[in-house]
Amino acid sequence: MLILLGYIVVTLCVFGGFVLAGGFLGPLYQPTELLMIGGAGVGAFIAANNGKAIKATFKIFPKLKRTKKYNKEMYLELLAVQFKLLTKVRREGMLGIERDIDSPQESALFQEHPKVLADPMIMDFLTDYLRLMVAGGMDPMEIDELMLHEIETFEQEAHIPADAIAKVGDAMPAFGIVAAVMGVVKALTYADAGPEQMGEMIAHALVGTFLGILMGYGFINPVASSIERQIKEAEKMLQCIRITLLASLHGYAPQLAVEFGRKALHTADRPGFTELETYVRNAKSGAAAE
Repeated sequence: MLILLGYIVVTLCVFGGFVLAGGFLGPLYQPTELLMIGGAGVGAFIAANNGKAIKATFKIFPKLKRTKKYNKEMYLELLAVQFKLLTKVRREGMLGIERDIDSPQESALFQEHPKVLADPMIMDFLTDYLRLMVAGGMDPMEIDELMLHEIETFEQEAHIPADAIAKVGDAMPAFGIVAAVMGVVKALTYADAGPEQMGEMIAHALVGTFLGILMGYGFINPVASSIERQIKEAEKMLQCIRITLLASLHGYAPQLAVEFGRKALHTADRPGFTELETYVRNAKSGAAAE
């Protein structure tokens, strides 16, 4: 939604300013130059990436839609579900959560937090490492190293689409110059044309430079930047799980372990200490009622 809003602002300001300055939009409509610039960008994207990177680019957008819902409410739900799991572990032992993590869709504990349950990335990461904790035999530092490695792998894979799109965006101004040069070459072939006709052809050629810069920095690069921000949001969720579980492995009480996890979140949407304590207390009451 914000990307669309940004596109509208860019379009209105650029073209609206041009009209207010006394310009006419007609000469800016050059479909052949759009074809040259856009086609060159698509071709460069295909040539610069392998099949895995191209597939990853198209698959990243549905995955990142979930991260737009990573707000304070989602953070509180994640911390609460971790608190309930760790409390159950302390009360019943590690085997007490085995059914919950093996069949989370059927777990009453997870069903109380549908937002967390509906996020495959969070659920896979959380349940995988809880299974390792249930299995036992691993040192906390070994589990921590494994979690760090998985988060790093996630970050590297997720940055492939962002990097691919950003490089295409950076290349668009150059493709715009290519289109402009070709337009000038076309104009110069009409050496016998009058000044008015020649001026019109040169103006049409220069539109290529304008379109290349606008497409690159106004439309394509913002998408790459947005993907990078969403990756950071997803990474913070994984770091929250990692730090909470690690604190529990080192013997901290569930309520203190989720406080460790809270500190890993971005300050913009991070729940306050009192807010988390109240939420956890309510979760604790719900768990005790069961």
